Amino acid sequence: MNQTAVQRLYLMQVGVMPEYRIPIVCALVQTQDGRNILIDTGLPEVIPEEASEFENGQDAVEQLALIGLSPADIDVVASTHYDIDHAGRHAAFTEAQYVVQRAHHLDAASNPRYAAIRPQWDQPAERLQLVDGDTELLPGLTLIETSGHVPGHQSVLVRLPRTGTVLLTIDAVPFASGFTRDPQDGAGTPDAEAIRASTIKLLDLAEREQAALVIFGHDEAQWNGLKLLPEYYD
Repeated sequence: MNQTAVQRLYLMQVGVMPEYRIPIVCALVQTQDGRNILIDTGLPEVIPEEASEFENGQDAVEQLALIGLSPADIDVVASTHYDIDHAGRHAAFTEAQYVVQRAHHLDAASNPRYAAIRPQWDQPAERLQLVDGDTELLPGLTLIETSGHVPGHQSVLVRLPRTGTVLLTIDAVPFASGFTRDPQDGAGTPDAEAIRASTIKLLDLAEREQAALVIFGHDEAQWNGLKLLPEYYD
């Protein structure tokens, strides 16, 4: 197995879309030298009226407290993208460096899709690390550029010492049914070609890495069977 600095992976369900039974999730990676990397932050504390289909649960700050962590303990927020259910609590982590794809951050600056929570993701330049394409943050933790759902979306590959390789597809492949090489119905999807390319990229990566676990971004059936914080994968 490749050398890894990663020690644990915690998964959190922090909210839901009740009508569609879709879980809203984020994750925490802990390293052997005590660093904490949060992957997304969930919904905003106060959900805007235009996003009333979402419902908060126990948020990331509350769940981190269950394992003895405060927002100040988070070293890095790896932001997969700035949709309201993924970047809604970014500003709570005032000591963290934010890592996001450059293409996504630049698109967000003028895209009304992300305007409702701009104070969350529009952090000072000195706290932003803009990356271009696949990027190894540290041994055992790699960000995978997977545009399609939005420009500059990123998925996350985690190499754990006991579990092995875990692939978090996030919204590149939100449901297990979409993780296939078979053609999908792209009708009404503006970036169907990019979504298809990113899906194939992740399928190839999972095969190449012999992934022990592929976790989809909003798949209720799968999330109901996963270990959730305070349990963890190691």
